[in-house]
Formats: sequence, C-alpha cells, structure tokens
Amino acid sequence: MITDVINPKDIKKVDPVFGQLSFDNHEQVVFCNDKDTGLKAIIGIHSTVLGPALGGTRMWQYNNEWEALNDVLRLSRGMTFKSAITGLNLGGGKAVIIGDAKTQKTPELMKKFGEYVHSLSGKYITAEDVGMETADMDLVREVTPYVTGISESKGGAGNPSPITAYGVYMGMKAAAKYKFGADILEDKKVFVQGIGHVGEALVEHLVNEGANVVVADINEARLEEVSSKYGASIYTGNDIYSESMDIYAPCALGATINDDTVYKLKAQVIAGAANNQLAEEIKHGAILQKRGIVYAPDFLINAGGIINVYAELENYGKQEIIRKTENIYNTTLQILEKAKDNHITTHQAALDIANERIEARKKEASK
Repeated sequence: MITDVINPKDIKKVDPVFGQLSFDNHEQVVFCNDKDTGLKAIIGIHSTVLGPALGGTRMWQYNNEWEALNDVLRLSRGMTFKSAITGLNLGGGKAVIIGDAKTQKTPELMKKFGEYVHSLSGKYITAEDVGMETADMDLVREVTPYVTGISESKGGAGNPSPITAYGVYMGMKAAAKYKFGADILEDKKVFVQGIGHVGEALVEHLVNEGANVVVADINEARLEEVSSKYGASIYTGNDIYSESMDIYAPCALGATINDDTVYKLKAQVIAGAANNQLAEEIKHGAILQKRGIVYAPDFLINAGGIINVYAELENYGKQEIIRKTENIYNTTLQILEKAKDNHITTHQAALDIANERIEARKKEASK
C-alpha cells in the first residue's frame, strides 16, 4: 500500500529547465546521480553543430542545485562560442560536479563520472576545469576515451592552464594596443583577481614584462606564495572595483561585472580568464561600452585551454598550439574594431562572428 503520496500543493514552483535564460536551446542536459560514490553531476551539451561538445568539468560546492544548473548551462553555451570563434571543429559542452573538491572528490567518484561521460558515446568530451587536476582526468581516462587534458606521460597535452594564461595575455596585449595605442604592458597597473593555476601563470607573464601587478584572492596562503614568488603586490582593501587601475583581469569565477560593480570599476580595460564575466551580457556589455571601458570577450581570450586539449584530438604539437594561441591577439583586435565600426558591444561582435561560423556549417549540412 502506497502511503507516501505527495500533495501537489507542496511542490515548490520553480521555472522549468527549458525556461531558464541560460538554457538557450541546449541540445541535451544530463543529470548524473550515484548513491554509492556520492556523485551529483550535470552535463550540459549546448551544440554539436561544429563537432563533439568539448568542455571541462568543474567541481564546486554550489549553494543549491539550481545554481549548479545555471552555471553549467552558461558555461556550456560559452564553450560553443569559444570553439567557433577560435576556428576549432568542436561544439560546446560543460559539466559540473556538486561538492567540495578538497574533501569530497575520490577516485571512485571520478571514475563513476567517467562512466556517465562514456554513456554519451563521444557526443561530450570532458577536460579539466575548476576543482580538477590532470590526475583526475587520468582517472576518467581509465573508463572512457572521451576525455582530454590527460598527463603528457599518458599521451595527452597535460595541464592546459599555462596555455590558457598565455592566450589571456595575448588578448590583454591586443586590448591594450586598442585602448592605449601600444601593446606594451610595462608599468601598467594590472589587478589579477583569482590566482589559481591560470591566474598565477598570467601573473608571471605580466611581471616578466614589467607590469605593476596587484593580486587578490580569498586564499591568503596563495596570495603570500604568489606575491613572494613573483614580487606582485597583495591587495588589502575592501573594494577592488573602486581602485584605480589600467587593467582588470578577473581570473576566478564569473559575474564579477554586475549591477554592484559595473559603475564603480575604474579600469580602462577588462581582460581576464574567468568565464561569463558579465552577469548580464547585453546590459552590462552596453554599460561598459558607454563608459569607454574596453572589454576583451572572455570566451575568446581564454580559449588557449581548449586549443591545448584539442591538440590531443587532432594530434598536432606544441608549436601549433602556441601558434593558434598567439592568434588570439589578432582575433581580439579584429573584434574590437568590428564593435567600433558597427556601434555594438565587443561581446556582441564576438558572438556575431561565432554564430556566423555555426550558421554556415548548418547550411553546409542541409545541402
């Protein structure tokens, strides 16, 4: 006899998945749950028009499952445009694992996640993201071939973070050339917010060129380590957005350009590694444009990582990885000029170029 009947009145009313703004015509969303390992994950496949959906797996302690869903949808969508604008034959996908990577990640959990990836038969290819290491991708590789960013000793391209940072550096130099007339970053005051693997590698490039680098992070031990290693200054204030700076480089989580910060920000250029830096792309992109702040679209300049892991699929070497990553400089300048000529935001200009390539492929396929 069934006694545990749910009263429809007790069901919390929430927007359906298809109604989320970030859903944006995703092809597929996969919810993964395994009681034995504690795995709770979501895989978002936004588009496979240009090829299999490739994108990293992020492990994060989200406040709730809807926050995790929105994050994976936004990230997956961004990967579609990142691959398209970089000229790669890849679609866009992403995955999130809900949990604390420091305390809840186990080999069993990673392998179980790999089984879910494998069940998609190559439609989604995973890689490393926040909360993940190359060793985690090696574990996933034990149960599925649909993973990139594995150790070089196992035939992979290794940790993509240094290449991601190099691409951000190239994009930043291009944005500086557009704004200041020269791409020389010596003596420019650059605030790097978030000094994980990518942020630290970016700091190294900037310090080597003679930039005045200020670092900010919630991890005080990392701040001391990076400051001591590279001679960067540590930010000790309460409101980084109100500080005078030439360049703001967000390299942690997204949405730091939002209603609370977009009018306070004193930077002349925004160029960082974080995904989805604009909380509301249209609204905040337009405000930055009106304020004369040059925004280098995140999904373009942080594409070095996907270029690096794409090498595993296409079997090209380090020299070609560097060449493709350096081309981010030229593409950034092209987008900034396109935005200026067409009186649109830089984000819209980048989206237009990416969508043109996707639509062209759709037309080819329909012939």
